[in-house]
Amino acid sequence: MAPASSDTRATQMAPALDLKIVGMTCASCVGRVEKALGRVPGVGAASVNLATEKAHLTLDPASARAGGDVLRAAVAGVRAAGYEAALWSPEAERAAAQSAEAKSALARDRREVVLAIGLSLPLVADMFAHWGWWSSALPGWLALAFAAPVQFWLGARIHAAGWRALRAGAGNMELLVAIGTNAAFFLSAWLILSHPPGHSPHHYLEGAAVVIALVRLGKYLEARAKRAAGEAVRALLALAPAKARRLAEDGTEAEIAADLLAPGDRVRVRPGERFPADGFVLAGASEVDEAMLTGESRPVPKAPGDAVVGGSINGTGALDVEIRATGSETTLARIVALVEGAQATKPQIQRLVDKISAVFVPAVVAFAVATLLVRWLGWGDLEGGIVAAVTVLVIACPCALGLATPTAILVGTGAAARAGLLVRDAEALERAAGVSLVAFDKTGTLTEGHPRLVAIDGGDDALRAAAALQSRSEHPLARAVLDAAATRGVPVPELADFVARPGYGVEGRLDGAAVALGSLRMMRERGLDLAPVERAIADAEAKGRTLALLARDGAVAGALAFEDAPRANAARAVAALREMGVAVAVISGDRHAAVAGLAAALGIERVHAEVLPADKARAVQALRADGEAVGMVGDGVNDAPALAAADAGFAMGSGSEAAIHAAGITLLRPDPMLVPAAIDLARATAGRVRENLFWAFVYNVAGIPLAALGLLSPAIAGAAMAFSSFCVVTNSLRLAKWKPPGGTP
Repeated sequence: MAPASSDTRATQMAPALDLKIVGMTCASCVGRVEKALGRVPGVGAASVNLATEKAHLTLDPASARAGGDVLRAAVAGVRAAGYEAALWSPEAERAAAQSAEAKSALARDRREVVLAIGLSLPLVADMFAHWGWWSSALPGWLALAFAAPVQFWLGARIHAAGWRALRAGAGNMELLVAIGTNAAFFLSAWLILSHPPGHSPHHYLEGAAVVIALVRLGKYLEARAKRAAGEAVRALLALAPAKARRLAEDGTEAEIAADLLAPGDRVRVRPGERFPADGFVLAGASEVDEAMLTGESRPVPKAPGDAVVGGSINGTGALDVEIRATGSETTLARIVALVEGAQATKPQIQRLVDKISAVFVPAVVAFAVATLLVRWLGWGDLEGGIVAAVTVLVIACPCALGLATPTAILVGTGAAARAGLLVRDAEALERAAGVSLVAFDKTGTLTEGHPRLVAIDGGDDALRAAAALQSRSEHPLARAVLDAAATRGVPVPELADFVARPGYGVEGRLDGAAVALGSLRMMRERGLDLAPVERAIADAEAKGRTLALLARDGAVAGALAFEDAPRANAARAVAALREMGVAVAVISGDRHAAVAGLAAALGIERVHAEVLPADKARAVQALRADGEAVGMVGDGVNDAPALAAADAGFAMGSGSEAAIHAAGITLLRPDPMLVPAAIDLARATAGRVRENLFWAFVYNVAGIPLAALGLLSPAIAGAAMAFSSFCVVTNSLRLAKWKPPGGTP
């Protein structure tokens, strides 16, 4: 079975380009921009997000070197489609969001919305007068005076956007509104001007004015909501300080721009200041607040040798730090890139919505024309036909449809980042929502990953040989052996001909003898007599300990038993998953007795032990073949294939780079409770998407027939259309209040 997310990873490895798109308003706009970008030579794939107003382009590797040419062609293609485009960057986005121009534009929009509503209110009152609710009605010329500024001044941007779409041979929300409101306005103007002065005939100016006012109100509310939804990324970007105190060789400080720092520089961070980049402590002791980056609410003690992360806040002590990563290589920059990448991608359900939207606007226009013709030619009611067609055009605007999925993904990934979860893309979130079984690796995932040597059969001679073998190894047990040797004062001799056998053990030559340290399986497959260590084996199995056997010149010469304490929240995480209806399994290369003992202590029923690294992926695939949607949790290099093979991969952020790259979701701190938190958030986000799509489709599906039958007025249709977008965005913003199950992990 092919890995579940190989296509996604391949896409991410390809060169890419991000554009800021201006002028999109609905799902059909998204589809048109994607088509335009897809036709650009050198662009392999294009994904456009309405909520973030961004386009993510995956470039053909051969065209990556000509990035400038691709950029120019892409911008030209977007402009030909009726929109504006420019190169996107985090710095430009942050500057634009914080600029006085952006704030004044929002304030101007608010003033114009208030004015549009104010000019529409007398027309609404005039409508009630025509209905007989009271006797006085506005003179026709005065009604036109109220409606004209709304139609041609406050609605100018709507008409301009519709005209651009029409010139590009396509349709969008503005085109529907422009056709509808202009039809209502000019029909009303003809009715008023064709009557003698002083008469106040029935007209539809209130419909045109109210629709434009409500569209402007809806777009204003959307802009405010999208600004709030994007706060997660802006808050992360704001964590990086602009200045740093670089230390010279003589210990003097010089304040420089943080962007000028390079790996190897030394900086001083005073109490209360943020770290300008990633590094490790050279001198000093303090506690560091890493909550914005990892979700860890408690300050983390730091001493010489400890790693620090750029953007985190120093506590009460001054620290001297050596920089190890700057710019795009810092943890903060990678977090921002992952969050933005996740917000720019689309889950499968959104791709289906885009396909529907591509034909939606033309279909609506055709239906509106059909409505007009049926009522005019069939019933002889031209005026009623125009009004019904206008109402169809207005209520069918697909802006809510276009916002349904991206706003939920935008807010959901922001909430994930605050909780210490990094979501690689929208597809990873979608897959996590469907997980029915979570398989944990054991060492470093369910356990602390710091095993201790607790028993030795063979004395210091066995420890000396084991330390020599483990001095070349990267296995978690190696550190335990070397620590024990240092504690007991056992020297570590030089080893020759070292060979590591993944899943089995290590071997080499010591003092002229062939020595090996490995698993029980390794010794059995070599046909060695285990009688000398039978008691040690039985004792380790009874206590659920991990066992390593030492062989010298083809004979077993000792046994070492290790214990690795479960993580503090491991049992809570298992219980939380089971409460959510998710089954739990453990897949480990360790001995069955050790794995089964830990599983029993944590409440895990499914145990897969003594699994070689190469077989972990096959174990995951077997679970998937049984009908389970599998989430794999791991931290080591040997877990990467299994993480890739799973439906959803969860990598401990403290683990290897290979595991993090293979997983769809990264846990920024080694806490198993983040796994149920990730699944719960994924389910909550998927639920918001489904709710949003339901409301978006309900308004259209129920409203269009009612409009065609003349049971709705243009004004009511405009209110319904604006309210649908407002409902979708507001429903998505509820995710910002999401809390992990069981409180803060």
